[in-house]
Amino acid sequence: MAFSPSRRIVVFGVDGVRTDTLAAARTPRIDAIAADGFHVAFELNDLAPTVSGPGWSNVATGVWADKHNIDGNIFADHRLADYPDFLTRLRTAWPEIRTYAAADWPPLVGPDCEGPVFANPHRVLRLEASSHDYDSTGADIALDAARTLGEGDYHAAFVYFGEPDEICHHEGVTPNYLAAVERADARIGQVLDAIRARPGYAAEEWTFVVVTDHGHIDTGGHGGRDPWEARAWIAASGPGIPTGEVTAEHADIAPSVFAALGLDVEAEWGLEGVPFGQRKA
Repeated sequence: MAFSPSRRIVVFGVDGVRTDTLAAARTPRIDAIAADGFHVAFELNDLAPTVSGPGWSNVATGVWADKHNIDGNIFADHRLADYPDFLTRLRTAWPEIRTYAAADWPPLVGPDCEGPVFANPHRVLRLEASSHDYDSTGADIALDAARTLGEGDYHAAFVYFGEPDEICHHEGVTPNYLAAVERADARIGQVLDAIRARPGYAAEEWTFVVVTDHGHIDTGGHGGRDPWEARAWIAASGPGIPTGEVTAEHADIAPSVFAALGLDVEAEWGLEGVPFGQRKA
């Protein structure tokens, strides 16, 4: 299908948010997305290690680690050239599209650990956070994403917040962890408000997706198959997004991005995900 500049999408990544913590937190902006579309919690695929590198690569590429070859947080010998991220595929198909990515875990958008996962967006914000300043970098990401997507002419974006994962690594499942999830929700809201204030918003067709990569054990940490670390969730809304009960998993996000923007998927891409609503329970 030809490029349609009115169709636009943002995928928000919030790292390491347990399903029970999300349910306990005050997250009105994620809740509103779910109410307008769907929310699904799911156990991670057997081909999906409970680690951020493969988790976000599954989200970005629409294939599992046996194809993109990222099974940890060092991306040596990856195959992202064969299975590129959804922003790169969009840019290759439609040179006129404008793409954006922002993250405070550098391998997602920079050369750290032999990254990046998102290889070539038109605009990139790469912030490197320590355990002491993920709150600060999260605020900076929200500000930059709100300005970029609210004022600029961008059609597809990935916006990532790493603070919840970092806090849970250091403290476990504590009130500070829950508060970090609530801050991420507020920052998503900041970006959404800027988008909805766009002068041309009424004529645009925006899709919003929020996803986490994995959970945590009670004391913090992940990488095994404990039920709390091996569960994740997705919320999404927008034109063409199904409502109610939906079966979905991480590899479905990239093909759902393509479906939302009207890009036909080629069989030779070898995608293992399907657009939201097309996966059988």
